Amino acid sequence: MKVAFHTLGCKVNQYESEAMAGHFRAAGYEIVDERVFADVYIINTCTVTAVADKKSRQYIRRMKKVNPDSVIAVTGCYAQISPEEVSAVDGVDIVTGTNEKHRLAEYVAEFMENRTKQIHIKGYEELDSYEDVGTVASTENRTRAYIKIQEGCNRFCSYCVIPYARGKVRSRNFEDIIDEAKKLIEAGYKEIVLTGINTALYDMESADSSAEKLYGVEKVIAALDALEGDFRIRLSSLEPAVVNAGYVKSLLKYDKLCHHLHLSAQSGSSKVLKAMNRPYDRDEYLDIVRVLREHDPYYGISTDIIVGFPGEKEADFEDSCRLVEETAFCKTHIFKYSKRPFTKAAEMKEHVAPQIKNIRSEALHKVSKKAAADFFRSCSGQEEKVLFEEIDYAKKIITGFTDNYTRVYVKYEDEASAEKMINEFVKVRLGQPFEEGMTAELI
Repeated sequence: MKVAFHTLGCKVNQYESEAMAGHFRAAGYEIVDERVFADVYIINTCTVTAVADKKSRQYIRRMKKVNPDSVIAVTGCYAQISPEEVSAVDGVDIVTGTNEKHRLAEYVAEFMENRTKQIHIKGYEELDSYEDVGTVASTENRTRAYIKIQEGCNRFCSYCVIPYARGKVRSRNFEDIIDEAKKLIEAGYKEIVLTGINTALYDMESADSSAEKLYGVEKVIAALDALEGDFRIRLSSLEPAVVNAGYVKSLLKYDKLCHHLHLSAQSGSSKVLKAMNRPYDRDEYLDIVRVLREHDPYYGISTDIIVGFPGEKEADFEDSCRLVEETAFCKTHIFKYSKRPFTKAAEMKEHVAPQIKNIRSEALHKVSKKAAADFFRSCSGQEEKVLFEEIDYAKKIITGFTDNYTRVYVKYEDEASAEKMINEFVKVRLGQPFEEGMTAELI
């Protein structure tokens, strides 16, 4: 029996798809590419925007066309929030929520036996225990591996449906995290990425004022930093809605922690941030940026910005543009505000017209592209270690990422030598901005 996966959305979904693939593999299934004929198709959905919902429905229909007799199982955030809507899509056989992914192979086996549509959804109040999906000891990417350390969010930003889709904050067992990391390092992975729905909330319930006691994600970083091996640690994100400049400063002493953070600003306007229920203002966000750049002027910082939030005026939008310019983000992910069920923002007045959101989005894309190029240009001439990941044989280019998450492109002459550099740290001198990254030469 063949099973294929299609994953939408965040790194957590990608991790969970890898874990589910492991369960199916253990049950005797062959994992195949989503574009080929399979007996079972798993769609791991996202619901962060209305566009994500639409893409999920499109992929459901597309996979059913590949094999009309296949079993279609839909899981993830869209399935959790709108199970009846998902179930009504033609061809859907199984619908499971975000806390039922570990049982999907079991549900597929049950369906094949009785051919009765299944819906397995727990209510929000029941999403209160960490779902142990098991250890992911291998991934499709042979250089970088993700480790999920945390589930859920209790911040309830006014635009965000994810707390309802993922439930209450719960943290993964510390020993299980370290055990998984050790297995991945032994398997040869050179970059370990810590991820979660709100990674900054890991183990924050143990926070106290003791200088000797580590809490939160720092506890995990410290333990990984102490492990032997030639590898680096990367945080997928760190929410400024949870941590402040002082906490971020405490993380900078760990040698294996990459000099890159994804700090989701969402807006550069203090007024809009307050309406979003983000518990920081523009200046407090910039305080975190200052700490990072004082530690390393080439520290890579990426972010998310929402344009067209209800009540956003032109001056508020200009504040967001200035934030991108001042911070010189290496990458800005731009989203047009989208109404989401259960959220306070959906009921707010002064919703911004779609055409204005389009104009602002296009303008911010131009600003962010220039800001990224300015950041890359500032890094020109720096010596960096790159973890090489891919080879473009047609163009004779090998690519990888620096510590500060700059994609680097290096021309090579000898193919065999280039192949030996895959999954290795190699020293380069950075050149000029190129295709959302930089050219470089080997040292």
